[in-house]
Amino acid sequence: MTAENNRAEEAHAMERIVNATRQVQAAFLSLQKQFPPEGDGRPSQMALTTFDAALQELEDAQTSFDTMLNDLFDGNR
Repeated sequence: MTAENNRAEEAHAMERIVNATRQVQAAFLSLQKQFPPEGDGRPSQMALTTFDAALQELEDAQTSFDTMLNDLFDGNR
């Protein structure tokens, strides 16, 4: 893989983390509205599932990026 391809892959991986972070933030804000003073304190299953999925995507994105960095440090890239 060329250095240019590596940089593109690294940029894409970082974008994935940023997007996943935004998804977590949006899901958290949506979930937060279901608690007082706006909500009744009983979050919907959909809001909880959305938040859980966003957190999972962030974890997956971070793991993928960490793997890529470890390969880079180990000289495998």
